[in-house]
Amino acid sequence: KASPLAKRIAEQNNFSLVNIANTGSGPSGRIVKDDVLNAIKSGNKNFGVRRNPQEFTAVKNSNIRKVIARRLLESKQNVPHFYLSCELNIDKMLEVRASMNSVADIDSSEKPAYKISVNDLIIKACAMALNKVPNANSSWSDESLLLFNNVDISVAVAIEGGLITPIVKNADQKSIIEISSEMKLLAKKAREGKLQPEEFQGGSFSISNLGMYGIDNFSAIVNPPQSCILAVSRAVEKPIAVNGLIKVANMMNITLSADHRCVDGAVGAEFLKALRNFIENPILMLL
Repeated sequence: KASPLAKRIAEQNNFSLVNIANTGSGPSGRIVKDDVLNAIKSGNKNFGVRRNPQEFTAVKNSNIRKVIARRLLESKQNVPHFYLSCELNIDKMLEVRASMNSVADIDSSEKPAYKISVNDLIIKACAMALNKVPNANSSWSDESLLLFNNVDISVAVAIEGGLITPIVKNADQKSIIEISSEMKLLAKKAREGKLQPEEFQGGSFSISNLGMYGIDNFSAIVNPPQSCILAVSRAVEKPIAVNGLIKVANMMNITLSADHRCVDGAVGAEFLKALRNFIENPILMLL
């Protein structure tokens, strides 16, 4: 509540009456002319700042957000995480990607038959690295260590109100073009809310890629019952030393989060070593 004169003075001086809403000296706490003038003269710290009288807006949690919150809390509380990070030179991988995309057939609508992404290549590289280091493709139970017989890669996809992880099944046995096509279809279905339970429940290993958001480094939370998740950051041009010479290369930071109950540090390191070999020598993924 404020007098017309107090409102006019406040408007002329670009002063928000919200700043003195609880200090009016008029009847029933009404803001009067002197209240505004005194606030302006005293150099009110919030001079010219307009505060929203409603301090926050409550957005009701969706069922999917509740499930995500519960699973992440359980994982962080019950799974003994440890983290391994390294930087990878992806120059050759980018060359292979560009080469593959350049020879894609063009359909009747002038669109290429496929468009390989960096993430598609990372999915394939992870799948092949898991074949090399099967102990990273595992799950913990109190009775035994469960080694998955299939390589099913869960890929985090942001959807409205949360996150979902559609699965590229048997990714080690699929071509990069097949992985790319399947991933695009799964991501589309995820955003439209059309995924079937078998398309996002399960999986043996997860990938979370935030490179497209300009993130330089992060660690992800393990997605139980899986034992590992790979956090992928953006590629950045950096000077590196090669045979005693300085050159500029596209370097990408990755961090493996692992469940220490079933994946030891040496196993995690062996997985990253194998992954580095496939990503820095992508021709191996085509053999």
